[in-house]
Formats: sequence, C-alpha cells, structure tokens
Amino acid sequence: MKAYRAAILRFATDRDPGQAAIYEQDGLLVVGPNAQGTQVVQAVGPWHELRACFPDLAVTHWPGRIIAPGFVDLHSHYPQSNVIGSPAEGLLPWLENYTFPEEKRFTSPDYSTEAAQFFIAELLRQGVTTALTFATSHPASVQAFFTEAQKHRMRLITGLCLMDRHAPPDVLNQPAANGRFDATEQSLLDTEALIQRWHGVDRLGYAITPRFAPTSSEAQLRGAGELAARYQDVWIQSHVAENKSEIAWARALFPASRSYLATYGDFGLLRERAIYAHCIHFDDDDRALMRDTGAAAAVSPTSNLFLGSGFFDYAGADRVGFCYGLASDVGGGTSFSPFHTMLAAYYAGREGQTKPGVSLNPQHLWWQHTAGAAQALGLAGVVGNLQPGCEADFVVLNPQATPLLARKTALAANLEELLFSMIVLGDDRLVAQTVISQAL
Repeated sequence: MKAYRAAILRFATDRDPGQAAIYEQDGLLVVGPNAQGTQVVQAVGPWHELRACFPDLAVTHWPGRIIAPGFVDLHSHYPQSNVIGSPAEGLLPWLENYTFPEEKRFTSPDYSTEAAQFFIAELLRQGVTTALTFATSHPASVQAFFTEAQKHRMRLITGLCLMDRHAPPDVLNQPAANGRFDATEQSLLDTEALIQRWHGVDRLGYAITPRFAPTSSEAQLRGAGELAARYQDVWIQSHVAENKSEIAWARALFPASRSYLATYGDFGLLRERAIYAHCIHFDDDDRALMRDTGAAAAVSPTSNLFLGSGFFDYAGADRVGFCYGLASDVGGGTSFSPFHTMLAAYYAGREGQTKPGVSLNPQHLWWQHTAGAAQALGLAGVVGNLQPGCEADFVVLNPQATPLLARKTALAANLEELLFSMIVLGDDRLVAQTVISQAL
C-alpha cells in the first residue's frame, strides 16, 4: 500500500451535486490492491484520525498541494488535435474544410500512433485520467489508440467511427478488400471484431460510434443497434441536436422519427452507457427520452461557444431529470484543460437570453467533470471520485502555480471560493502531477 498526505477533495455520493464536495485541509489517502489486484482507495479522511491506523506505512507528503479525483472527459476526438482553433462559419463548414481533411490521414497506422501518443500525453498533462473519445472510420485509428492507451494503463473508451454516406470518400467506411462485403457490412463486421479484441481488456472499453445520424444509412444504424443489443456492456457514443442546420438535415433524412434524438432510439441506440454530445436544442419530450432510456449528455461548452451552436439548458435538464457531465470536445472544443471547460460551462449556464440562466456553483462544476461524468458513463464508484473502493486515479494540484493563482487562492475564505479561483484561473500549470492507479 501507499499513503499520501495533502489537502484532499472528494465527493459524497448521497448529496446534491452542488453540495457534494468533501474537503480535508490536512488529509490522508491510502491506496492499495483490492481482491482483483486493482489499485483502489483503501482509506481516506483527516490525517489526525487515520494516521494511527497505518503506523508502519511510509507517507508521501505534499504540503500546500491538493489531491483531487482525476478528471473524466465525456466526449472528445483524438484525431482532431491538429484541428483545434481552425476558423469556420459553423459546424458543417468546419467539418468539411478542416476535420475531414485531417481525419483521412488516419488510414496510416504510423500517423494514428503518433496522434494517439500526443493525445494521451496531453490528457495526462491536463489531469484527465478517464476519457470517452472518437477515433476515425479507419480501423487502424482504433487499433493505434487502444494500443497506446493500454501502455499507459488508463481507463479509456473509443470505437470505430461509423459513417457510410454524406462525407468525402476518404473518410467513409470502406468495403472489404476482397469485395465480399460493402462498406456498411464491413463497418459492422469491423466493429464487432474490435469489440471482441479490445472491450474489457485491462481498463479499456469499446464504444459503438455512429458519427451522427446524417452520415449513417438506415442499414448502418440498424446494425449498430443490433450490436448494442448483443453487447450490453459496451458504450454507445454519437452527436445530437448540436446545430440547427444539422437538426434540419437529420429531420429531412429521418422524417418518420419524432425528433433527431428519437432517431437514435428508433434504431436501438438509446440506453444506459449511451453518451450523446451536445444535446442543446431539446424539448421536454427529448429530455424525458434521455431520462427514461438512461442515456446521458456530454456537455461541451467550449466547442458550443466556438462554433456558435448554442447553450446547454441546465435548468431544463434538471427539471426533467436526465444525466449529464462535462466534455472538452477537442477539436471543436478549444482546450484540453478541464479548468477551461468548467469555466465555459459556467458561462453557458449563466446565459439567460435563449434559455433560463443559472449560476452553477463551483462544487457542481467540479462534480460534472469528475463524479458526475463517471456516473453518466455508468462508472460511479469506479472512477471520478476518491471514496473507498474507487480506482486510485488522481491529480495533485498546486494552487500557487502562478502568481495570480497564489494571490487569489490565499484570499479564499471557504471551499467555494477556493474551487472557483482554480476554475477561473487554472490551466495545465495547476496540475503538478497526474497519478494513474494501475501504474502505482
């Protein structure tokens, strides 16, 4: 076992997210293997109460530092690191002019490997220890990402991007080389083979991944739904209701569905462990469909602000009661940093011209990017928290990392002010160290 002494942030599981934070100014975190050999939190609490319980255990002391749960990123695109900050008039032109030309490069295993190495290193540098991310429509991109993630022993989830129409040929799924199967059939065969190869290996998970409804045929969506029914413990990820032009396109292509979101339900793609990015332009029927099926939203505020898509309606989500968490959405999103994402979520919540404005408190913001995102993934009690039994992924924060941070955090009169100072002023410099449980 190993023990760490510092200030410790974690979250109660029986409280409202806005009041769930537990903060020990001088705490002890004890980590060791469970019955399966996984490194988990064995004990956590005040130093003065726990130190006598572990008299012979060496303690790593980080004075002035804060140990917090590793961040959970609910939605990103690992092939889009090079696309961040590309100017465009909106979502669809951005895809056509920047995203698709970059993604076609992922036919190359070497290119995919280098991109995966960079992406995973950047996640760790920013304090992200669990992520759900897109690959491209090329099997090489999935293999490369899983291979690199396995080396780092991270809990990462990805899948082959399913898209068999309405995009440039180089980024569509391809038919079998021997001509036996068309692109749609081959994409589903590749998906099942990748599930069987990678899902549940070490800390890796597979996500059935239609890019979004307009780029999949009915046959492909139907096949994806059949795979989801056959493999209940895999994830599903896609996009929905991000942009009004996209919504109009989806409605024209699938007129029999009640709404854009309902299209996914009609093909068996709404259930627990289904994560849909954005979910901005919803009505209450859509919100109820999310709630009743157990699907969750990946709120992506930097991306929504950058592309001018709109603002996630927190009040509507809470009123109807469906699950959500925070996501970077790199590369439509403008930063890997969870602090930038939390601050953008605060802005999006406050916007009150197109929806009811709310002021998200710092505990709730932090919860959305840790325990809340883990809950959305169906991994509550596994990652995103530092309660006993959780996998011991954590970050060590330095609230004196910059002169302005040091000045502001020194003035904090309570936990709300401390957390909000780090949300507003934090970036990668705040993350002194990222610790992966399986690497201990």
